Amino acid sequence: MPQAEQFEVLVVGSGTGGKLIAWHAAQSGRRTAVVERQWIGGSCPNIACMPSKNEISSARVAYLARNAAQFGTTAGPVAIDMSTVRKRKREMVERQVAGHLQKYKESGAELIMGTGRFAGPKALEVTLNDGTKRVLSADTVFLNLGTHAALPNVAGLDAARPLTHVEALELDHLPLHLLVIGGGYSGLEFAQAFRRFGSKVTIIESGPKILGREDLDVAQEMQRILSDEGIEIVAGAELLQVRGRSGEKVSLAVRTRSGERTIEGSDILVAAGRIPNTSGIGLKEAGIELDDRGYIRVNERLETSAPGFWAVGECAGSPQFTHISEDDFRIIRDNLAGNARSTRDRLVPYCMFTDPPLARVGLSEAEAERRGIAARVAKLPMNSVLRAQATDERQGFMKALIAENDDRILGFAMIGAEAGEVLATVYTAMLAGLSYSRLADAAFAHPTMAEGLSLLFSQVPRRSIQQSTLKTA
Repeated sequence: MPQAEQFEVLVVGSGTGGKLIAWHAAQSGRRTAVVERQWIGGSCPNIACMPSKNEISSARVAYLARNAAQFGTTAGPVAIDMSTVRKRKREMVERQVAGHLQKYKESGAELIMGTGRFAGPKALEVTLNDGTKRVLSADTVFLNLGTHAALPNVAGLDAARPLTHVEALELDHLPLHLLVIGGGYSGLEFAQAFRRFGSKVTIIESGPKILGREDLDVAQEMQRILSDEGIEIVAGAELLQVRGRSGEKVSLAVRTRSGERTIEGSDILVAAGRIPNTSGIGLKEAGIELDDRGYIRVNERLETSAPGFWAVGECAGSPQFTHISEDDFRIIRDNLAGNARSTRDRLVPYCMFTDPPLARVGLSEAEAERRGIAARVAKLPMNSVLRAQATDERQGFMKALIAENDDRILGFAMIGAEAGEVLATVYTAMLAGLSYSRLADAAFAHPTMAEGLSLLFSQVPRRSIQQSTLKTA
C-alpha cells in the first residue's frame, strides 16, 4: 500500500454539497482533496437536473411548433432530430464541467478522479482511473456519495436492460413506445418530454395514483394534463414480469384492479426511486453506521457516528434536491465555524418541471390531516389569473393551507405556468413568518402569475367562530 498522503480536508464525492465544502475549505487555506469516480460536479450538471431540463426545454419547442397554429403562426411539418437534441444537451454539460474545473483551479482544492474505499478510520484507498493507487488521509472527512436509480426486483427486468435517466438522456433516436415504470417526479418529466418529441408513452405506477406524496386533487389534475397530451397512465399496477429487451421489443405483465393485462412497447425507462451509494466503500471499517435503508445515519448537524466524519446530500437521507444539498453545505459550514445550525424543521421547496410545472412547499392537506393540524384551505384555478388568460396557459390551480388558530401559511402548492417562480414568493413569506394577509394585500405587478397570490389568499376562509371567540375573550 502506498504511503498515506495527509490532507486537512477530504471530500468523497463531488456533488453539490461536497464541491462547495471543498472549495470553501481550500479557499480558507486548508489542504483539501476531492475524490470523484466519474461525474465532475456530481449528477446534477451531468446526468440529472440540468441535462434533463435541457431536453425538456427542447421538447417544449417541439410541442409549441406542432401547436403553432393556435397562436396564429403557420408552420410546416415538425420533425425531431434526437441527435441534435443530445448534442445541445452535451454542449451544455461540457460548459458546466469546464466551469467546475475552473473553480477547482481557482480554489486550490485537488480533484482526484478515481474510486475510493476506506481501509481504516481515516484512510481512503483510491484506485485512480488510470489504474494507479493513492492513499489519502485527513482529520475531517465529508461523504457526498449520492444515490443511483433503483431497479425493482421483477422477473425479467434486469435482463431487459432498461433505461434509467442516465441512458435516456443519451438516446440519439426516438423510442416508438416508451414504457415508464414509476409515476413520480422523474418519471412524469421524462414521460411528457418523450411524448412531445413524438413517442407513444405509457406510465405504469404501482401506487393508487401518480405523485404518491401529493394531495389527490394535485395528482388528478396532473393526470388530466398528461392524459390530454396522449399519455396513458396505468395506476395501481403490480408489475409481474418483463419480457424482451429495451430498445427492441418489450412486454410488461401487470396486475391491476380489473385483472391482469400485458402492455407492449419498444423501450423501458425505470424511474422507481433511488438507492444510496453506500455499499462497497468500507464505511463499516471507518466506523460509520447506516440506517435500515442504507443511508448514512446522521444527527441534525449532519455528523455521522464516526468522529470527524460528516455526510452531506442524498446519502445522508436529506431530501433529494440539489438546493437541499447546497443547504447541507451551509449547515456544516456554519457548525464548523461555531454557529449552531440544524436540519430540524427545515422548510423544503421543490418543483417538478413538467409543463405546466408543479411546485410545493410546506404541508399538504393530507400531511396536515395525518398530523392532526387544523388548517384552512384556499384554492384558485389558474384560469382566474389574468396573466394565465393573456398567455392562454390556464391549466392547473394554486392552493394554500393556513393555520386555523393563527394566520401562518402552512403550505402552498401550484400546478401552473411559472409555478417555481411563484413558489419563491410564498417560500420567502413563510421563511419571514408573514401572515397570509400580507400576500392578500400585496400589490403584485400586473399582469404576472404571482398576481394570482393576492386572489388566492383573499379567499382564505375566516377562522371558525369558536377560535374567533377564544381570541377575543
